[in-house]
Amino acid sequence: MAADRGCGDGFLAVDSGGSGLRVVVGTPGRGTTAPRESPVPVRTGPRGIDPGHLMEQLVPMVRALSSEAGLSGLGTAVVGAAGLASLGDALRAELPAALEREFGVRSVALVADAVTAYTGALGPRPGAVVAAGTGLVAIGTDLKSWRRADGWGHLLGDCGGGAWIGRAGLEAALRAHDGRPGGSAALLVRAEESFGPVRELPGRLYPRTDRPAVLASFAPQVAAAGAEGDPVAGGILREAARHMAESAAAVCPAAGETHVSLTGGLFRMGAALVVPLDEELERLLPGARRVPAAGGPLEGSVQIATELASGSLTLPCDEAMLYVVTPKRG
Repeated sequence: MAADRGCGDGFLAVDSGGSGLRVVVGTPGRGTTAPRESPVPVRTGPRGIDPGHLMEQLVPMVRALSSEAGLSGLGTAVVGAAGLASLGDALRAELPAALEREFGVRSVALVADAVTAYTGALGPRPGAVVAAGTGLVAIGTDLKSWRRADGWGHLLGDCGGGAWIGRAGLEAALRAHDGRPGGSAALLVRAEESFGPVRELPGRLYPRTDRPAVLASFAPQVAAAGAEGDPVAGGILREAARHMAESAAAVCPAAGETHVSLTGGLFRMGAALVVPLDEELERLLPGARRVPAAGGPLEGSVQIATELASGSLTLPCDEAMLYVVTPKRG
């Protein structure tokens, strides 16, 4: 049953990524509910991200949250989605109508997860954000347009991200197993503790559909070995830092005061990664100001929803990155 369209002062904010969905509802000036979460990532298919599967998960969560918040209608929705830039055609075609039908939503923003990460970290000011988890993407803006670097997935890019670090660490473990140069006995021990005998690793890894997440699960072991002084692990982390800084430099505005921020779970690995990254950022972006991330992608979705609801959105719109659908007039 669709929501009452006469009470549409609330907003919906969604963060859809590789680890599932996080959802809040709220009202501008009054805050939001606590997030509801689903651990099931939205499916992708021949048409990209599946809007039906997204709505299947979203409807019960939003109804429960709206009841909790005393909202019978939602006027605005912001959906931050991983893969929107390249896999978002079906969402753009179908999701706005589905949200209006189910919840009375009239204004919708479909936003790349890199943009929600940027907004959560820096808000509406020029700069660059490196978002690093299983994958890696850098995004920057001068508030006129967006620039994006990497985010190409674990087979073609995401250089410096969790899957990249984990894969490099496992390669070093296999090199040690074989007696080839560039191997790490410390990483071999950690790989066998994590996965069993490394000679069985290809059979365990290659058939899995969640290979990026499995590879990324080894990244903390690389960081731990690096922190203990293993030179091969340390070299992997320094190379990851170089890749991250290069992506940040590729998207950072060239003129004016700019800010650089880091966001994502990969940075919980601590000094073994962050110290060489700070050094690389200073080398490539000496004039940029490093600032802590104020929040994450869900907070970015909330900020965009609040600004869209109040008519004060200043971030640049772009069909691939920040696609806004507003009510038809007349």
